[in-house]
Amino acid sequence: MTQVIEAIDVDVPVSIAYNQWTQFESFPQFLSFVESITQIDDTHTHWKVKIAGVEREFDATISEQHADERVAWNSTGGDEDHAGVVTFHKLSDTSSRVTVQLDWEAEGFLEKVGSVFGVDDHVIKSDLKNFKKFIESRNSPTGAWRGDVPR
Repeated sequence: MTQVIEAIDVDVPVSIAYNQWTQFESFPQFLSFVESITQIDDTHTHWKVKIAGVEREFDATISEQHADERVAWNSTGGDEDHAGVVTFHKLSDTSSRVTVQLDWEAEGFLEKVGSVFGVDDHVIKSDLKNFKKFIESRNSPTGAWRGDVPR
């Protein structure tokens, strides 16, 4: 199992960072490997991604979600076996820290080589910088879902 943990500080309040992260269908605007995400209902999504040049699809279930604190999910079917959590930490009234932890089973030769050489860490770090640019340039989320999903 491969694991990546990366964090970035963003110059927006924690509620703005969190609200944007609940807008899964906007992920292709800042996550380089995401082709599309379809929100099926409050806790189910369908993902199309491109990893190491290979297109894959899977469903994911939100397993825990608490406003301004965390969003956790796990894949439930399809081509990918992974889980993740994003946590949000208030640094000040106008800044916050976003931390991403992803765990997945590397499939295929290119993914396994990429994992060994830390390519995954680089991609996640780069995509968090994309998120920072995206949310700071807007200074407001594209939407919000503030519901609670207990563990």
